[in-house]
Amino acid sequence: MFKLDRIDFKILRVLSDNGRITKAALAEEVGLSPSPCWERLRRLEKSGLISGYRAEINLRKLPGAVTVFVTIELDSHAVARFQSFERTVCEHAEITGCWAIGGGYDYLIQVVAPTIEAYQDLIETVLETSGDVARYYSYIVTKAIRQPGPPLHLFSDQQKN
Repeated sequence: MFKLDRIDFKILRVLSDNGRITKAALAEEVGLSPSPCWERLRRLEKSGLISGYRAEINLRKLPGAVTVFVTIELDSHAVARFQSFERTVCEHAEITGCWAIGGGYDYLIQVVAPTIEAYQDLIETVLETSGDVARYYSYIVTKAIRQPGPPLHLFSDQQKN
């Protein structure tokens, strides 16, 4: 991993707010001419720090869309159980996020489904396919309050020290 400077963090902040910004506008926003800005952008992409560009979809505008967070506890902490569960999770497009977590549970997954019934079908399939789940708890999102990008300013401040 290479060291990031304040310009790199500026580029990341601008892109995290507006991934559709033109290269010329990005260069102007961060105070560089287009060529050096483009070189930095390519370096950030090549390093994997920028892993892609996407549209932020407002799920409230999709009829029936349901977001569910699920905490999962596996029945065993053997490496094979973790690997099996993770393979199962990766087979389902409705699972839009999966994090291995510390504490009382092993995983937190995020599911986006067209209906509660579709969510239930998915969780039953995951339970049956994986066979590794001891217990799970579902939390249906009733309202999204805050979904900002990462707080990059906190990391750029650390680079100064």
